[in-house]
Amino acid sequence: MNLSATSGVCIRQTEIPSTSRLFADFLHQFDGVSEFYRYPPRVSSIPEAAANIELDPAHRRTLVAALREGNADSGPATARHLDLLSKPDTMAITTGQQVGLYGGPVFALYKALSALKLAEQLRQQGAGAVAVFWLATEDHDLAEVDHAWVLDHAGEPLKIQAQTSHEFHQPVGQVTILDNGLEKLASSLAGLPFADEALALARQAWGGGAGFQKGFTALFQRLLEPYGLIFLDPMHPSLRKLAATVFRSALERSEELNLELMRRSRSLEQKGYHAQVRVTEETSLLFLIEDGRRMVLKRAGSGFSTAERTYSTAELLDRLARHPEEFSPNALLRPVTQDFLLPTAAYIGGPAELAYLAQAAVLYDRLLGRMPVVMPRASFTILDSKAGKLLEKYGLALSDCFDGARQLRTRMAGHLIPPGLEQHLDACQTQIEAALASASEELQAFDPTLSQALGNASKKMLHQFGKIRSKAGQESLRRDSRAESNAAYLSQLILPNEVPQERLFAAPSFLARYGLPFIENVYQAIQPDCPDHQVISL
Repeated sequence: MNLSATSGVCIRQTEIPSTSRLFADFLHQFDGVSEFYRYPPRVSSIPEAAANIELDPAHRRTLVAALREGNADSGPATARHLDLLSKPDTMAITTGQQVGLYGGPVFALYKALSALKLAEQLRQQGAGAVAVFWLATEDHDLAEVDHAWVLDHAGEPLKIQAQTSHEFHQPVGQVTILDNGLEKLASSLAGLPFADEALALARQAWGGGAGFQKGFTALFQRLLEPYGLIFLDPMHPSLRKLAATVFRSALERSEELNLELMRRSRSLEQKGYHAQVRVTEETSLLFLIEDGRRMVLKRAGSGFSTAERTYSTAELLDRLARHPEEFSPNALLRPVTQDFLLPTAAYIGGPAELAYLAQAAVLYDRLLGRMPVVMPRASFTILDSKAGKLLEKYGLALSDCFDGARQLRTRMAGHLIPPGLEQHLDACQTQIEAALASASEELQAFDPTLSQALGNASKKMLHQFGKIRSKAGQESLRRDSRAESNAAYLSQLILPNEVPQERLFAAPSFLARYGLPFIENVYQAIQPDCPDHQVISL
């Protein structure tokens, strides 16, 4: 299956719902946000970032050995890339995501493919580069990963909910899944062209009692096997031991780092942007894992505290030296930890990650002395042939579908008004406006107060006339029962649950419709230097 001739349409990210001002300026007016990032988001910036990487040979050996263990089930392409990573000049192109059920929203897959495509482009240019995917297994927000949304065989969004056994604030990588919802997934996709293939992949990855980390990794390994993605689980003991250097600095320099972060947050807000993470005097950059729970560690006077007890800095430093696995970075320290472990030259992220990094840049300066190029992930809407025909039939652009189902139905209703009626209504409105304007001029000369009163009445008259036009459109829609269902079809495909498709539906939704070639189609469409949202018609 190949991309159709209608693919390749690009939409500026500013047309996508809920695009933040920071993200929009990062992509389209970088000079306005350049103080918050070290490099412009361009491939041409990467060589400079790579030149600043200094990874101790012993550190690199430990890193690669740990990654070989964690990627033992990956294919030969990943093994070759691990060999390449062991070489002193090889850089990493990193990305990552929470380990969601059935891969979570499909943008996680787009992130991985974006990193792979960029690494391949750099290798073609003669540089050593590999793609590494950070598995957010230590995150404790179970509600973000314990479900998956699919577009079922009827074109309806359906939630698949896993049943789990877990402790409060337990890292999701350690949560036990009691029921992964495979049977519900099977029934939801039944009848789709490649449903059996998609379900076989899901069962292979998530069967046999697999938890979130194992299931997510196994699914992505199978889907991306030819591309050689390297997976990194930060809870691997050797990696956590390496990361202890960053954690130690975060404890010892806590006050200094907090002040820098609060200054950065104020700078962002003063320029009209948002601070993704609220930082206060009590904020610590670390969590403490106690009895299997990831507990918030707060600054308290000259020491720290959890909800259960207080610690001196010396106590925590001693504990860190003995048990580094009991410490975990927060959202701002996490990328710094990642890029301390890895020779990262570029980081692929979505809008939230790019906002985190605008704050975390001060930590990079203080703790690492370098920062990668920050690049936006590829962003897509996938259309089937029916959706493409409907957009053409009703004279709609994809952006017309981003205002919600009600607005879409209104636009479609307007298209369904008989042409003669539309022309007649246009002529009537023109005549009404002209007659009112003429009367207003006469009244202005006779009595200005009456002209003002007519102006107020005119607005009401035109408003009522507009309501009649709207009702005519709604009546046309009611008379065409298929149009109502067509509006629902487009809404549920393009903006399901009022969010963009890529932020809701999991990969099985598309694999069941298009098969494994879906992956290569997306990969081929990715343009690392293109920040726009792309439309792919399959």
